[in-house]
Amino acid sequence: MSLLKRKPIIIPNYNRQLFKNDFVAGVTLFVMLIPQGMAYAMLAGLPPVMGLYASTIPLIIYAFFGSSRHLSVGPVAITSLLVFSGVSFYAEVGSTDFISMAIVLAVLVGAIQLVLGIMKAGFIVKFIPHSVLNGYTSAAAIVIGLSQLKHILGINIGSYLQVHLIFLDVINKITELHFITVIIALSSIMGLLVLRKINSRFPSALLLVILSIATVFLFRLDQYGLQIVGDVPKGMPTFSFPAITFEKIQMLFPMALTISLIAFMESLAIGKAIARKEKYKIEPNKELKALGLANIVGACFNSFPINGSFSRTAVNYQAGGVTQITSIITGICVMITLLFFTSFFYYLPNAVLAAIIIIAVYKLIDIKELKHLFKVKPFEGWVWVTTFFVTLFVGIQWGIIIGAIFTLLLIIKKSTQPNIVEVGYLNKKNVFRDITRFPEANTAEEVLIIRIDSSLHFANIAYLDEKIKSLFKERMNTKWLIIDMSGVNDIDSASLDMLEEMIDYYQKEKGVTFLFANMKGSVRDLVKKVGWDHKYQEQMNHLTVDQLLKEKGLTQYFDPSKRFIEGILDFQI
Repeated sequence: MSLLKRKPIIIPNYNRQLFKNDFVAGVTLFVMLIPQGMAYAMLAGLPPVMGLYASTIPLIIYAFFGSSRHLSVGPVAITSLLVFSGVSFYAEVGSTDFISMAIVLAVLVGAIQLVLGIMKAGFIVKFIPHSVLNGYTSAAAIVIGLSQLKHILGINIGSYLQVHLIFLDVINKITELHFITVIIALSSIMGLLVLRKINSRFPSALLLVILSIATVFLFRLDQYGLQIVGDVPKGMPTFSFPAITFEKIQMLFPMALTISLIAFMESLAIGKAIARKEKYKIEPNKELKALGLANIVGACFNSFPINGSFSRTAVNYQAGGVTQITSIITGICVMITLLFFTSFFYYLPNAVLAAIIIIAVYKLIDIKELKHLFKVKPFEGWVWVTTFFVTLFVGIQWGIIIGAIFTLLLIIKKSTQPNIVEVGYLNKKNVFRDITRFPEANTAEEVLIIRIDSSLHFANIAYLDEKIKSLFKERMNTKWLIIDMSGVNDIDSASLDMLEEMIDYYQKEKGVTFLFANMKGSVRDLVKKVGWDHKYQEQMNHLTVDQLLKEKGLTQYFDPSKRFIEGILDFQI
């Protein structure tokens, strides 16, 4: 018990009533996990029983080492699809090699997560933007749904993960449609939707499994071509460490890295959401280590990669789960099922498992978020769209990678074109404002004032030069150029060299006095190191724009009444 008290598996003052809550939630999760686990194993191209294996030991391991009291781990749709995508490239689906590589993949995923957790690298997920992850999961949900058409329609199509290839194969083989399979699949989908609408907490998937097994057994529909699960091995698998080779590591590592990061992000997202409601902290690095250990140890008992489930965690919370005792109860219930009740699944139709998968993932398609992104930040909306279509048509394994690269390119492009605006003086408010937002602001032919809203570096200093040149083409009579540096927090050596060239050129060749305002202390320290305190004393100052205008006697250009500009001015976009 002392070990348990050191872990978040138990909360202070744990009592019989809390255990009762955990027990009810654990059994509820068990009822939900049995059909889902088998369905997700089928989605991964593995025998359905492996979904049950993945719902035992990994749950118990996570319960002892995780920091979330409510996160429900186990087989998950997107992770299962990634397993299928990563392994099917190297081995025939369902073969011994395929199963072996899926188990090795679980070890690699766990090892990566464990190492990242030990290195306290939980922050790494911040480099995958929300727009990329949301676009990816939306597209992956569509791919998952379409990948089940072969089980829904009862036709034999290729194992594609690109939607256009799936559609083409379905069209070519539509004449092979198996009507009994279609009827069972559509009835299952409609039944799940109706029951979910009536009561979302009702174990509709388990009821569907029981009814479909009974129907197939009574009418012997398997003799009419209906595909069923068949023999499900009885008992728990014995402990054995997977046969890992350098060749397998080399082949599977890219997908293992992808799964480890996505699985961690999903788990962390839902775990944090519940933790905020219950007012306790989630520790990202502890989560990495817990998921890593769960995957590694689980692989030794024939498990494929697992992570936290959005749907099951929500059900756990709604059912009153309080601690990770729920996961232990769920795992034990699944073990009992493996030991004594696997024969009951013999007549379970594949079409029913496919229906369960489709109903489980369709809510992941988040078009509402796309609309929100375009409304608030079109930049992120285009990132979403790019990730979405790459995942659909190029391949699920490329979605996040290309989405993240596209985001990086857009950020780089944006950083090379910082916001540089001309500002004018608003007489009534005694402030300077961007003239594109405040057209009534006063400007002067003789004095040009611009504001830079970014740090300066080698990639954007040329853009500043071009911007100034374009402004001077429109303002031929300019004698003074004042650059407001209030938004410049840093500047590199390449930018300093360019600024010196600009100062010398405009003052000697154009007769324009080149000045800076609001130069921050950190920037003044840098320019001092390159000798500006001797070469450009006039430029190296911290005066505000109004103070600089007053010092140079230029206020009359902006205020016809020749009043001095009062106070410290507010610079806003």
